[in-house]
Amino acid sequence: MEYSNEATNTAAPRRPSMSPPSSRPVSSSCSPPPPAVFPLASSSPTVVLSPCAACKLLRRRCADGCMLAPYFPPTDPAKFTTAHRVFGASNIIKLLQELPESARADAVSSMVYEAEARLRDPVYGCAGAVCRLQEEANDLKVRLARAQADLLSVQAQHANLLALVCVELARYQQPHPSPPPLVDDGLDHGAMYQSLYDSDLDLAAWEETRLWT
Repeated sequence: MEYSNEATNTAAPRRPSMSPPSSRPVSSSCSPPPPAVFPLASSSPTVVLSPCAACKLLRRRCADGCMLAPYFPPTDPAKFTTAHRVFGASNIIKLLQELPESARADAVSSMVYEAEARLRDPVYGCAGAVCRLQEEANDLKVRLARAQADLLSVQAQHANLLALVCVELARYQQPHPSPPPLVDDGLDHGAMYQSLYDSDLDLAAWEETRLWT
């Protein structure tokens, strides 16, 4: 009997325990996600320092007090490339060290110009460009002298024409002299002219009769 009771107890289903509901909220799939929190951006932007064109070409570290940085910025690498091909980096640095800081910018511009001229004309270089400019200046001086001579000639002709016009205007503006009035002297000029004409006819008739006789 005890065995049957134990079998009955083991065969009976276990009733689930009724626990009180928990106070924690149950998360559901349809609930909105929590808002993302982004870090605040710093007030000052990050500045990326770039080496100058000279240090970048020479593949060396560009220090803060680099002598070539003010004259060869990274935005214009062809400037240092041209000067480096003709003079070399060591000669450029040596020349800048010998000059005061106020004259270094003009020296760099001169070196770049001369290097470009040397690459265009390997024989004469900058001297060839100077000679061409001098020839053009002399040609322009000759043209200027001719233009000035033509201008003087035109001005003289204009002055002569203006003087002639003034003379003609003065002549036409002068009053013309009127003919003298006829004076009645009491003589019959018509009778005098008729008597002279009759005497000429008589003389002509006498000469004609003389020829016939």
